[in-house]
Amino acid sequence: MNEWLDGWMAEHGDQITVWRRHIHAHPELARDEYKTTEYVVSHLTAAGLSPRVLPGGTGLVCDIGSPGPDGKRIGLRADMDALPLPEQTGLPFASTVQGLAHACGHDAHTAVLLGTALALQEAVGAGRPLAARLIFQPAEEVMPGGALDVIAAGALEGVSRIFALHCDPRLEAGRVGVREGAITSAADTVELVLHSEGGHTSRPHLTQDLVHALGIVITGLPGLLSRRIDPRTGTVMVWGAVNAGQAPNAIPQVGVLRGTVRTADHRTWDLLEPLVREIVTALLAPTGVTFDLNYRRGVPPVINDQCSTTMFRHAIEQLGPDALADTPQSGGGEDFSWYLEHVPGAMARLGVWSGSGPQLDIHQPTFDLDERALAVGVRVMVNLAALSVRR
Repeated sequence: MNEWLDGWMAEHGDQITVWRRHIHAHPELARDEYKTTEYVVSHLTAAGLSPRVLPGGTGLVCDIGSPGPDGKRIGLRADMDALPLPEQTGLPFASTVQGLAHACGHDAHTAVLLGTALALQEAVGAGRPLAARLIFQPAEEVMPGGALDVIAAGALEGVSRIFALHCDPRLEAGRVGVREGAITSAADTVELVLHSEGGHTSRPHLTQDLVHALGIVITGLPGLLSRRIDPRTGTVMVWGAVNAGQAPNAIPQVGVLRGTVRTADHRTWDLLEPLVREIVTALLAPTGVTFDLNYRRGVPPVINDQCSTTMFRHAIEQLGPDALADTPQSGGGEDFSWYLEHVPGAMARLGVWSGSGPQLDIHQPTFDLDERALAVGVRVMVNLAALSVRR
């Protein structure tokens, strides 16, 4: 398989770069990936495949090969949406859409899976026994994520396990990182709206001091959560926005706090909302300030199961002795986790750093990637499909 894949990559590797650059130059936001979907469909159809666009009109699935006696396929997933960020890379193929950019590497994910599709189709045509379902998913960047739409459309029916790659600008191109267990975190958002009668700052005893109450919650809620939850779960709460009042001598009537709560433990994720409400109630009780809590659950943690992680390691090791890398558990959220609520699977980190210069983070306007990583991604995905046949 490796010798055949070497030949295929030598012939088609440049195409994958062309696809990535086209998608990069034409970013689309979540659930608006119509042109990206059409672009992928056109290439799959030209290769003799029969992609199926999802009911919402964006995203698609495509089956390759015939499943064995168990009727099962391996699932391979890529996300397609861009971010509402202005691109500042100066690349000749930079975003042509003002205010939008592929600053998270989804253009690479899509190009890698498209290359994987064409490679697998040629392998099947040559008589290799492969069975895969490729999922080009919309709307990963919004909570709770387009993965739920994909699952609702039946894309996991007949899928035995599922895999995905995500760009990692902290890892050098040519290397792929994987770990067993949690690799991302559950990510929830918290909005607290506090209410007071308001009043003069010279007479706080005649009203409810809302700003003081905000301060109690700002420090108290993260601190008490850390005392009520096992620290080994990787649970952390951070505020991102605080708003209240205008005048220095007036106690405001309304204040708003917004932040995120993250955990790498699925059981803890189920406990967080009622625990947050309990703690806020206790903190505010002495102040007389009331509150409304808008707690929005985001996505579960991505938890790589043992078998799928082992398969990923074998697929990566076939690239060479230095390809496999460890990767730390991330506090970021990823809606790939929704698939793992239904079937086992794993996600790995695709190194995209050039090896020199700054390691720019994803979600930055200046983010770019070393395109040598595209071929690495295709090789790993094709290897996974071949390994699944042997199991």
